[in-house]
Amino acid sequence: MKLLEDRIKNDGQVLDGNVLKINSFLNHQVDPQLMMAVGEEFARLFKDMGVTKVLTCEASGIAPAVMAAYQMNVPMVFARKKKPSTLNDAVYWADVFSYTKKVNNKICVEEKFLSKDDTLLIIDDFVAHGEAVKGMVNIAKQAGCEIAGVGAVVAKTFQGGSDWIKEQGLHFEALANIDSFKDGQVHFLGED
Repeated sequence: MKLLEDRIKNDGQVLDGNVLKINSFLNHQVDPQLMMAVGEEFARLFKDMGVTKVLTCEASGIAPAVMAAYQMNVPMVFARKKKPSTLNDAVYWADVFSYTKKVNNKICVEEKFLSKDDTLLIIDDFVAHGEAVKGMVNIAKQAGCEIAGVGAVVAKTFQGGSDWIKEQGLHFEALANIDSFKDGQVHFLGED
């Protein structure tokens, strides 16, 4: 998606290691017009897959996921990183390791929001090692849901998460595919 790639090139910042900071439009401040375009693109890419719900992880996945759900006219459910004290209902749990923050999170979704009748589109802001997606796939399987596919706003293809998703037989679409951060610059797949 050219619009997204341009924003990454212009506003993104490569930090030490393999971290891309895109706080100006997704991970801290949200550009609603860009996120609407992202949602429209996910809706187009997964339009014929029978999606009944969009599933994401808090917090940065919420903006693109809600826009995709809006465009598909389906609910959006997000996995929480901590079980709130007000939640006394049964939940599905999964462990997710964050390479960016170097912490292990337990994510959860209330059982009443997912069922075997659901076909999910899983949306993630970044797919690097694929840990958040692995957790959401785990939750979807616990609930007996079908998975229509996985959409990533950004995929760092060189870190293995994209390959893992495809190896699971899941339809995968990333709107910006990063091939490397050579010389501190973002290089997309297929770039000269």
